[in-house]
Amino acid sequence: MANFVLLYSGGGMPESEAEQAAVMQAWMAWYGKLGDAVVDEGNPFTPVAKSISSDGRVSDGPVGTMATGYSIVKADSLNAAVDIAKGCPQLSSGGKISVYEIFPAM
Repeated sequence: MANFVLLYSGGGMPESEAEQAAVMQAWMAWYGKLGDAVVDEGNPFTPVAKSISSDGRVSDGPVGTMATGYSIVKADSLNAAVDIAKGCPQLSSGGKISVYEIFPAM
């Protein structure tokens, strides 16, 4: 098995407390369904980012699309990790997910 980062972008949190509670419940149910496949539940990101170019120049904002959070899961393959990601509540809030395999530590 390998570890995969699910990198979230877009989506959002509803305004009402009841809707926010429902979203959190959906995330907890999804994590519960995944069980031991969850390596790190992750966290959302703030909307503040800086990027650094190879010449050391620092700019406001991300490189590419703003990421909004992450989770780390383990799976047998990239396709299996994608299948895991397809059930993520991030998608129901209009967000997107990029799935990256993590190189094993040396």
